[in-house]
This record gives sequence, C-alpha cells and structure tokens, in this order.
Amino acid sequence: MQQNEIQNSGWWMPAEWAKHAATWMVWPHNKALWENGWGVTLPLVQEDFARVANTIARFEPVKMIVDPSAAASAKALCGPNIQLIELAVNDSWCRDSGPSFVCHPQQGLAGVSWRFNAWGGKSAFDLDEGLARRVLNHLGVECFGTSLSNEGGAIHVDGEGTLITTESVLLNPNRNPGMSKAEMEEIFTRLLGVKKTVWLPGDPNYVTGDMTDGHVDGVCAFARPGVLLVDATHDKDSVYAEVVRENRRALELATDAQGRKFELIELFEATEAVDSGAEVFCASYTNFYIANDAIIMPAYGIDADRVAAEVLGRAFPGREVVPVRINHLAHGGGGVHCITQQQPAWPLKG
Repeated sequence: MQQNEIQNSGWWMPAEWAKHAATWMVWPHNKALWENGWGVTLPLVQEDFARVANTIARFEPVKMIVDPSAAASAKALCGPNIQLIELAVNDSWCRDSGPSFVCHPQQGLAGVSWRFNAWGGKSAFDLDEGLARRVLNHLGVECFGTSLSNEGGAIHVDGEGTLITTESVLLNPNRNPGMSKAEMEEIFTRLLGVKKTVWLPGDPNYVTGDMTDGHVDGVCAFARPGVLLVDATHDKDSVYAEVVRENRRALELATDAQGRKFELIELFEATEAVDSGAEVFCASYTNFYIANDAIIMPAYGIDADRVAAEVLGRAFPGREVVPVRINHLAHGGGGVHCITQQQPAWPLKG
C-alpha cells in the first residue's frame, strides 16, 4: 500500500548505527552501463559487490536483489547465507533506488519511496523508480510515497532529528525544479521525523563529474550524534579541494537539532588509488557502511587504508573495522555506502 500523506505523527528514520534486521543490496548486471559507460569489467565489479556482501553477512543478514538475467553469477559469487531475491532492475545502487526505512513507536516498520529519477535522468530508471515500493511490498510493510526527487545517498540522519544534505543535489533543476528548501524540509519532517535540515553546498559547480551531483555520503558521515567524519584531501590545489573546503566551512558554521556544534574528524581520501583513466573514481573513505558490530570500510590496497581504518576504529570503539577492496566498484564511481541500504530491526534497539 502506498500513501501520499502520513496521517499520524511519530515516524522517524533511525541512525545507521541502530540495530539492523538486514542489509539490502542489488546485484550488478548491466554490462553496457559498467563497461561502456564506466570502462570497468562487469565480472570484476561483481566480485567487488560479492566481497562487500559476504563481509556484511558475517554480521547480519543480507538480502540481494538480482535481475533474473544475472541469477547465475549471483549464485556463483554470493555465499549461501545471502538471500537472493529475483526482481527486474535497471542498475545496482540500492542506497539510492531502494527504500529509506522509518519506524514508529506503535506501528513498527515502514519505508519511504522517493521519486527516483536516476540522478536527474542520467540513465534508464523505468524499473528502478518502483524498486523501493516492490521491496516494501515484499516485506509486507507500509510504503509512503512523496513528490520529492531524492536518493538515499543524498541524506544522512543522526536519529535525533538532524538531517544533512547538499544543495547541489536536491536543489538541482534535474531533481526538483521549483521546489523550495522549506517545502523539502517539511517533507523530511513529516516522513523522517527531522527537526533540523543542515544544507551543505555539495558540488555546486559539478567539478568532480560525479553522477550524483554531490551526494552527502561522499562528503561526511555521522559517527554519533554531534560527531561527523568528514572527507578531506591532502591535495590542496585540486579542483576537489575547494569543494572540500566549502563543505567543511558549512559544517563548522552549523548546529544540529539539539543545538550542538559538530565535532569534525578528518578522514583523508584515497588519492593514491585514483585511476586516472576513470571518468569518476570514488576515493572517499567516508563512503563506509555501519553494519551490526562492524564498520565495512572501502579499501584500495594502499597505505592510506591503514590510516583510515585507525581513524574509523577510534570513531567507532567497540565495532570491528573491516576493510574491503572495491577498486573496480570505485572505478565505476561508487563506494560501500552507495550499494547498501539498512533495514532497522524492530523493536528498535541500540
């Protein structure tokens, strides 16, 4: 069932560190997109996806959506404890096309189906635009629709009323022409229980060539309420350096829903791993995923992996930091967070 309005109050989106019932992913199968669009071999990308999925499955259940045409490759590479669910799809970015799960003290679990248009019409989305609804139908839980064009990678929440997003995504004419910040904030309040939206510039001049136009999960990530890991670069003269500086400046000036100034922890990107032949290479360590009892960290086989793991270990005491090689996925512009979507456990704990 889908509704355009939530009639009752009390729904909210838990933080990523809340206990998960499962992680959702989508198996990559679109050879033309990966090989012609991004110049990376599909079987190698599939190995990266499987490596991420099999690692997460050590800590919590993984539900992998698989286009029927790719069932054989998924079965060959995914471990027996990964549930494969056949659904027709266009692409493989579950963070963006999948549902954003929400909870209610009395009514339990539901999900939001954003108006997904493939980051402003950059690729086919006739199947993916309805993926969130189909996932929620599979689970038998309520689906809340909205007119807001959005993706899961465009928002971060702290579970205490704070949401962080970027202007270069949500205010982009390719997403929401004519819609104001106030209108978007009302939707976040109604659907996600947000009390304060923090707006970062993102990538306003689109200097990175990032297909997402500047998703927040490549800019920063919550470690806990009031504390953020922020993407940083040692290359102070790159075109990306100014993007980093402006987003950091916005965070330094901001406060969260509780009135706290943010504590910022620098997480330097994997500059040495960047493949100069890639159109866009995701070198951001902030694109990690918080699983039950673990941090699934993007890794590239370079010295900076160890430094990033140490920073994440200090930021998340009590969780195991697990680096996972994703060089081929990164060559296609994605990271660990981009391909995962958490389903909170209910009743919610931790």
